[in-house]
Amino acid sequence: MKEQQSQIFLQRARFFTMMRRLAFLLVSLALIYSLAAVVYSTQVIYKVKFNYAVILEQFGGKRQAVTDLGWHFRLPFFTRLEKEVPLMNQNMYIGGAAEPIKIISRENVALWTSALMTFRIKDLKVWGIENLSPEILLQGDYDGIAKDILQGKEVNRLISEREIIKEEIFHALKNRPINKNGLTLEGKYGIEVVSFVLNETRFGDTLVKATEEKKRRQLIAEAENYAADQEAQRITKLYKAYLDGIKSLHLALGGRDGQRVNPDLFEFLTQQKWATAYEKNESNQKTFVLHDGGKAPAVTLPFQADSTTER
Repeated sequence: MKEQQSQIFLQRARFFTMMRRLAFLLVSLALIYSLAAVVYSTQVIYKVKFNYAVILEQFGGKRQAVTDLGWHFRLPFFTRLEKEVPLMNQNMYIGGAAEPIKIISRENVALWTSALMTFRIKDLKVWGIENLSPEILLQGDYDGIAKDILQGKEVNRLISEREIIKEEIFHALKNRPINKNGLTLEGKYGIEVVSFVLNETRFGDTLVKATEEKKRRQLIAEAENYAADQEAQRITKLYKAYLDGIKSLHLALGGRDGQRVNPDLFEFLTQQKWATAYEKNESNQKTFVLHDGGKAPAVTLPFQADSTTER
């Protein structure tokens, strides 16, 4: 009986010992994980990845660019990781967004445009140490140069000469000083401008409708002008034919070139005109003779029983 109780006691002792060891192991692992998490969160040990660099601020205020790949150690509380800088190609949109922005052309016409500049950081000391918030500063200078060129062009060039304007802006971004006798973008920020793309240049929807309406009105005006020209030509031909007829009749009656036309001839033509008008008159209608001359008309139309002739 005593041996049986001893075995039970030993088994319980072993179980409690194993549990204490397991608890100690779990607590140790938790402490190690917590310590590692604290070290990682405070970045006492940090890693420099490929095509990246780190700006490190030391206790005295000095800033240092760390470019060596791998793990690095820094003193906590005496140094601070300011930021991680990618050294790969980076994109920057005009206006700071991929959506098109509104610009005003040289003729004060609103257009929508979007553009993209690609650059890479070449001098980390100039980019991250000599400039405070270099991304914001670069965005402002980039927008200024690109918009100056775009807004100095005529609308037709912005639409039809995109390739030429794109190359002009790319050359300006690489070589044009931001100010007279000043630094270029590459010199000021320690970067290399890799490419520039003019994605879109178009009219706004309202302006497109107004342009279409203007074109429609121009076509209508041109059609009306053409019709007026045709009518003028027709009247001119009729007038010329009328003059040629009078001249032929004048010559047939024994007149000569350069001689004044006999007034009796005009009286005869007037008589023929009213006679023709009377012959074309239909029944139950009235023929109106408008006469404002100083003498009686050349022809007096006969009276009809069912109508009244007015003079």
